[in-house]
Amino acid sequence: MLEFEVFPSNFTFHVSRFIMTITSRKTYTLIWLSLLLLLLATYLVAQFDLGVLNVIAALTIAVTKTLLVILFFMHVRHSTRLTWLFVIAGFIWLAIMIDLTLSDYSTRGQVRRTAPNPAAVQQSLQNHP
Repeated sequence: MLEFEVFPSNFTFHVSRFIMTITSRKTYTLIWLSLLLLLLATYLVAQFDLGVLNVIAALTIAVTKTLLVILFFMHVRHSTRLTWLFVIAGFIWLAIMIDLTLSDYSTRGQVRRTAPNPAAVQQSLQNHP
């Protein structure tokens, strides 16, 4: 079963129950140029001191580049719902890992160190050659 349906910028054909969409070169070129512009924006944001806005601008640019790569170059845009589910699950897992790492890092400075017991220090020095 091979059918061709022509859309303005995409060709879609059905092979058995799978649907494959071929994205045009124009779309890939526009996405590539967008990624290059976002790369330039990343460089420019890094050159100026915007205070707190540096982090926000850099993360916004990074998320935009990530979405473009995932949606177009990894073909998730035209994928099944199961693929979308796994992509979302991957991002949830990444968020959990970042949360655990940052919560560990943020609590390290709050641990109080107690002064060592002088008698125990003397005993360990005497036992050590």
